[in-house]
Amino acid sequence: MRHLTILILTILSVHSSYAQINEVGIFAGGSNFIGDIGATDYISPKQLAIGGIYKWNRSKRHSYRASLIFSELEGIDIDSDDPRRIQRGYEFTSKIMEISLGMEFTFMDFDLHSGRRVSTPYLFTGISAAHHDNHYFSNGLQIIDNTSSWALGIPMVLGFKTNFTEGFVLGLEVGARYTFSDKIDGSVPNDKSKQSLRFGNINNNDWYVFSGITLTYTFGKNPCYCVN
Repeated sequence: MRHLTILILTILSVHSSYAQINEVGIFAGGSNFIGDIGATDYISPKQLAIGGIYKWNRSKRHSYRASLIFSELEGIDIDSDDPRRIQRGYEFTSKIMEISLGMEFTFMDFDLHSGRRVSTPYLFTGISAAHHDNHYFSNGLQIIDNTSSWALGIPMVLGFKTNFTEGFVLGLEVGARYTFSDKIDGSVPNDKSKQSLRFGNINNNDWYVFSGITLTYTFGKNPCYCVN
């Protein structure tokens, strides 16, 4: 019985040493679109973007991360610096829901159990999927297609975070999403029978950017970042 107790305590000790800390919270900020309609400014929040975020801190230097963000993308030609777009005068809006999964890497150790304030820049990348309604343009007007699509993409996020108070982490980030789609702005109709209505640069896919803050609450057992 004594040996069994020692074995159980040993297993629990090993399990505890690999226990990780979790973060759950919100993202709030703005979105802007970069494509065949509207301005091409890289960071220019136009519409509200809000959602939830979860992180599993695997070590002091990297975390697995998932998020769900809702926003509305818009493009307005008269906001562009391109005279041709201004003359054309197209504009669109499209609600999107983005799911992203990936890994966050910190530039410096981010140990939330050090007992002191820690701060670090970070990078996040992985894969994203944005659900959006399809539309196209006819005689300069946006026509809703009554269908929807998923635009797969690669998020490229740069941020800075700090544990400004016990149990909470505040982050500021800017994240561009390169998508494998050219349909978000309606320049490529989803309906193949309307392909004659396509316009813009067919060699460039759509981008969109989320800029904002993250606020997460930390919980879970204190990890032991040990080298075995």
